[in-house]
Amino acid sequence: MNKLIITRWNEQVLTALASDSEVLQLGLEDESERSLLHNIYIGKVKNVVLNINSAFVDIGNGQMTYYSLTENTQHLYTKPHTGPQLHAGDEIIVQVAKDAVKTKDPVVSSHLNFTGKYCVLTLGKTTIGFSNKIVDQAWKDSVKAPLMQEKEESFGIIVRTNARDASMEEMIEELRQLRTRYHLVMESGQYRTCYSLLYEEQPSYVTSLRDTYAAQMDEIITDDPAIYQTMENYLQKEQPEDVKKLIFYKDPMVSLIKLYRIEKTMEEVLHPKVWLKSGGYLVIESTEACHVIDVNTGKYTGKKNLRDTLLKINLEAAREISKQLRLRNLSGIILIDFIDMEMEEDKKLLMSRLADWCAADSVKTNVVDMTKLNLVEVTRKKLRRPLYEEVARH
Repeated sequence: MNKLIITRWNEQVLTALASDSEVLQLGLEDESERSLLHNIYIGKVKNVVLNINSAFVDIGNGQMTYYSLTENTQHLYTKPHTGPQLHAGDEIIVQVAKDAVKTKDPVVSSHLNFTGKYCVLTLGKTTIGFSNKIVDQAWKDSVKAPLMQEKEESFGIIVRTNARDASMEEMIEELRQLRTRYHLVMESGQYRTCYSLLYEEQPSYVTSLRDTYAAQMDEIITDDPAIYQTMENYLQKEQPEDVKKLIFYKDPMVSLIKLYRIEKTMEEVLHPKVWLKSGGYLVIESTEACHVIDVNTGKYTGKKNLRDTLLKINLEAAREISKQLRLRNLSGIILIDFIDMEMEEDKKLLMSRLADWCAADSVKTNVVDMTKLNLVEVTRKKLRRPLYEEVARH
């Protein structure tokens, strides 16, 4: 049974996705310093740096952001503008696409996204696309025509995994709501003042609910009255079919933190060493440029031959690594130093299994390749700060 647990830990809101007694995913948010991710602002271009083909945009309160001119070729100006070039002083509508990470500013984009449970309305891409996890081509063909009737030339649609369990009527109703939100943002951007917040994303514990695959979520549990009220209001408005899953936990003897071993899990994921059941272990370290994971045999004393021993530890490590990426919210470039194996078929099996386990991640994760030095390269889409940074900020 999968449960989404929302509680408080060290004065922050903690979100945990758990399957029975095992925690699968963690998130932290300080309500006094909420993430800017997916917020939409009227920003002012401070300067354009052509040698790196980028601009820096102030979105208010001195918050500078990075804006790629390579990725953003069409700008959403709030005032009439002549010529294709972006200039200092221009006011444009932007959305925060990536949170600030360490010394890097947040990344903003003119390709606005309006995300629902079933669909994402996208500017910049004007086609209809589908989640990679939807493989039924006949179903995709059946929903494309009704969606085309609702689509406008200025935006595209991405059909999310949750849509596979929704009716066509539910999808269309949500798409219309997203379309209304999009038009309101664009219209208000024409008369609001610079630095205005045109759209504020829901708290991360609400978006975790929206973004979790509904068919795999059986209960939503919180022990905080304010969070319960926020969740109930959201569900009644946006996901009425899930209201019955919401539970207010009241047991004064055992907290949610203790009941699901969340505090113990937090301690473990903030430590660089992760023990495997076989006796092997991982060492996970982060640098400015990437995250590095080293696989070690440790205390493993298998009686099988060396080849089987190394393959067993590597496969166990691969599965644990896919879990640790989600728990720690590690993103960007990840380099994995598995234990060296000689047989090519063993390497192919390891890469295949790792790709399968990473494919279950709700954040786009790509197993790239194994280098000549037997280092495995993985990329995971950057959205929010890693867990260790959220803890360090508090």
